[in-house]
Amino acid sequence: MNNPPRLLIVDDEEGIRISLRGILEDEGYTVSEADSAEAGLAFLEKERADLLFLDIWLPGMDGLAMLEKVHERYPGLPVLMISGHGTIETAVSAIKKGAHDFIEKPLSLEKVIIAVERALEFHALKRENEELRDRLHERMVNSPMGASPIMVDLREQIGRVAPLDTWVLITGENGTGKELAARAVHYASRRGDSPLVAVNCAAIPEELIESELFGHEKGAFTGADAAKIGKFEMAHQGTLFLDEIGDMSLKTQAKILRILQEKSFERVGGNTVFHVDVRVIAATNKDLEAAIAAGGFREDLYYRLRVFPLHMPALRERGDDIFLLADFFSATLAQDLGLAPVGFSKNAKKVLLGYAWPGNVRELRNFLERMLILYPGKEIDVDDLPLEFQAQRGKSGALREPPRDLAPAGVEEASGLSAASLPEDFKLARNAFEAHFLAAKLKEYDGNISRLAEAIGLERSYLSRKLKLYNIQGS
Repeated sequence: MNNPPRLLIVDDEEGIRISLRGILEDEGYTVSEADSAEAGLAFLEKERADLLFLDIWLPGMDGLAMLEKVHERYPGLPVLMISGHGTIETAVSAIKKGAHDFIEKPLSLEKVIIAVERALEFHALKRENEELRDRLHERMVNSPMGASPIMVDLREQIGRVAPLDTWVLITGENGTGKELAARAVHYASRRGDSPLVAVNCAAIPEELIESELFGHEKGAFTGADAAKIGKFEMAHQGTLFLDEIGDMSLKTQAKILRILQEKSFERVGGNTVFHVDVRVIAATNKDLEAAIAAGGFREDLYYRLRVFPLHMPALRERGDDIFLLADFFSATLAQDLGLAPVGFSKNAKKVLLGYAWPGNVRELRNFLERMLILYPGKEIDVDDLPLEFQAQRGKSGALREPPRDLAPAGVEEASGLSAASLPEDFKLARNAFEAHFLAAKLKEYDGNISRLAEAIGLERSYLSRKLKLYNIQGS
């Protein structure tokens, strides 16, 4: 069982400490006390606290001075300031110095309990987000981008542009890792400790994207029951990643262009001007120059974003990076899933290398997760690979598409193969013969799978899977 949160009360009034302690212990918290700032700091040097109640008016060092020291030494410790002589200026000053909230005396039972719950919940979530970010950053730093020349060059380009505030446009097919590149740029920049806010422009309906990007005021439209902060505000002093920007409408493109030029905007339905300091990284899988020619993308926005272009190559262009990434995904996914990593035989590697990988790195990752679930700890051979890999095996273990004009005859004639043309590997030779045999027999039965299955003694469902494997069409 987890220990209850420990709260420290620093107040020179014994009656306040007794009253607060009673309220908090009734709620299940562990409570400690100190009657001065000096005593409170001494306690924190020796003991852990999860939340601090701090009076502003204290003998010796006052509460605001202690708050500054606490914020410097224990930045993750939430502080609730309390005072019987509070003013708006004092409260604002306390919040600016790092206090989570300000509570006036006399203390309300309900207000105290709610303030504690909210402060603990907020800081727990903040710590969780920071830990998640750190784990993501560590994984990104340790993840192999690849050793192929094209990836070495890309890594050098990222290293050059990351420390600057230059806007970046990342292009490439779906699944090539455009968002990973954007994160690499952000975390290696001076903004790395500030927010990275990602927006998938293709996933947001046109009527909502302005609200998503710029926020809206209460009552701006039907359903706007409260004001909302937009992504640009959320990314202040950090990075805004506009993914699939090629899917953004011309109307929204114009507003984006104005923000990039003026570094200011208004929320939907409002007239207050907000100024933001944001670095923009955009990405697309579209040919934006072709979109410009077709009137679907603004040329001025294109050149505004394309200060520093980065292109993510397709996985099929990266050679042996496939196996470097496969080993990485196998190890990291195995750890996440609690399974043993997988390996690949020499023949299986030949097939993987010859595969087109239309889904790129994302497809490779999903493929590795599937293999881990099906064959944990095993060296995966050709026959273990999914159908989409089996159907395209080339000369080094590949299956060519079976000819459609083979007549049923003797084994060699029906197969369309001679002994010399068969692969040396027995399994591959068997599969090559089987593909040509089924193609010829299916033609004999006019493409009727049910009749063929009955004639050669196979279940129809099994035969259908075989035909799909070898890319043979039937009816």
